[in-house]
Amino acid sequence: MAHARTYPEHAAAILRLGVPLIGGHLAQIAIGVTDTVMLGWYSVDALAAVALGSTLLFVLLVFGSGFGWAVMPMVARFEAEGDETSLRRATRMGLWLSLAFSVISLPPLIWSEPILRVMGQPDMVARDASIYLSIAGFGIIPALSVMVLKSYLAALERTQVVLWMTLFGALANALANYLLIFGNWGAPEMGIRGAAVASIVSQVVMLVGVVVYARTVLPHHALFRRLWRVDGQMLRQVFMLGWPIGLTGLSESGLFAASTVMMGWLGTVPLAAHGVAVQLTAVTFMVHMGLSNAATIRAGNAHGRRDPEQMGRGAFMVTLISLGFALATIVLFVTVPEPLLALFLEPGDPRRVDILAIGVGLLAVAALFQLVDGAQVIALGLLRGVQDTRVPMIYAALSYWVVGVPFSYLFGFVLGLEGVGVWLGLVVGLAVAAVLLSVRFWGVALRALKLEQVQL
Repeated sequence: MAHARTYPEHAAAILRLGVPLIGGHLAQIAIGVTDTVMLGWYSVDALAAVALGSTLLFVLLVFGSGFGWAVMPMVARFEAEGDETSLRRATRMGLWLSLAFSVISLPPLIWSEPILRVMGQPDMVARDASIYLSIAGFGIIPALSVMVLKSYLAALERTQVVLWMTLFGALANALANYLLIFGNWGAPEMGIRGAAVASIVSQVVMLVGVVVYARTVLPHHALFRRLWRVDGQMLRQVFMLGWPIGLTGLSESGLFAASTVMMGWLGTVPLAAHGVAVQLTAVTFMVHMGLSNAATIRAGNAHGRRDPEQMGRGAFMVTLISLGFALATIVLFVTVPEPLLALFLEPGDPRRVDILAIGVGLLAVAALFQLVDGAQVIALGLLRGVQDTRVPMIYAALSYWVVGVPFSYLFGFVLGLEGVGVWLGLVVGLAVAAVLLSVRFWGVALRALKLEQVQL
């Protein structure tokens, strides 16, 4: 039995593990934010097209990331059990599954224009978004491999390197964007195509970085030796844990993708405002995501040690920290929305005032879902730590698609609230998910582990 930590000790451990992960997620989202800012400076039409195209790419990335997320609790548990062989096997098969998913995902990304037209998007926006995806789509291959290796390193509590590698990737993306979108320093002016090339550059930089680190600093794991050899038993384990995680992520990202499609029905200006507001909420969400990852690792370790009492204490503290940040974000979104939105827009653009007006309303609604969005992702991280993924998948599908999407359409179009109404539907879906997932962890999963411990 491990040392019984006090609540302050749990908080310190969570922050020590979580802050670099938060930084890594913020650096990752900085890639999307950089694209949004620079394309907003380039043209509103380019901004709207990439907001649409990157949403489709993000949906597939989230779905495929399920195998990378599955590696995290598995490696955390194997590390706690001292099982180095299984740790290596799980990571390798995560890479296998991620590569397979990447190859399957390429056709709809390369030939996306008909898909976007079927979704009711304007011809020009659909064409430009497809141009972006026909290049940026190839970045899914290194991106998902990076996800697996970051999860492996994070589960070993090597979170500092995850942060630094992601920062290097974000820096490479910003530099490539500056060169290729605008044609600076003698580079060709490529606009949307330049943003797509820059995103691939950033993913390749991160992949090279994490591979070199794993081979150099952790040679005893021999992670890439005989990588081509299939391990059927572990492949099945990672797959069975990973596909519900992928579908859970797909349900949530699909909710936001559906909201993007609906905003596209309202026009280019509402879609551009939505793209900016989503980037701002994504930045704040990355803090909760980093805490959720820390929750997964800590719960996975406690699960490996068979220590539900300490798991419960840690779960309480990570939930409390997430709540505190959510309250701070609410204050920020309500008090200074316009300066935040203005960061993403060209000062001289004639549509700037209209975009700001819509964006302020969207951020007011976003303030409402900070609490529930944080609560649902923390509960989800805790459940992944105990390798409970299938019931959460069902809860997510019900919350986001049976509740969230219909309410977005009801509020936005039937009741005529337009963009604000679409976002109110997001609030309802996220709130239902927060309640169901929290009850699942505290009332079912943790209680079952405590009963199992008593019986032992």
